[in-house]
Amino acid sequence: QVQLVESGGGLVQPGGSLGLSCAASGLTFSRFIMRWYRQAPGKERELVAGIGSVDGSTNYADSMKGRVTISRDNAKNTVYLQMNMLKPEDTAVYYCNAVRWTGEYWGQGTQVTVSS
Repeated sequence: QVQLVESGGGLVQPGGSLGLSCAASGLTFSRFIMRWYRQAPGKERELVAGIGSVDGSTNYADSMKGRVTISRDNAKNTVYLQMNMLKPEDTAVYYCNAVRWTGEYWGQGTQVTVSS
């Protein structure tokens, strides 16, 4: 059974930083493209960042480019999202996503709230 478990969310002040982790199990982690999405109240889920399975290439949403870094540790079956210079509009539930031609999986999400 595939499980993606996010952690690291919480409350942070504007301008602050937060690091999220997503631990995967039940799949061959290194073969999956890993992505972070977010969904704010009343809005559609949107892609934040992605990292490739083979070459580790990365891509970022324009809204977060320069403020966020995605990375992965295949030995630990974990993908990370480091977020800096956070803004109130970054408040959302952040979801981990694993995708490959064999299937797609989602975590349960972790809440990030940016507020003073």
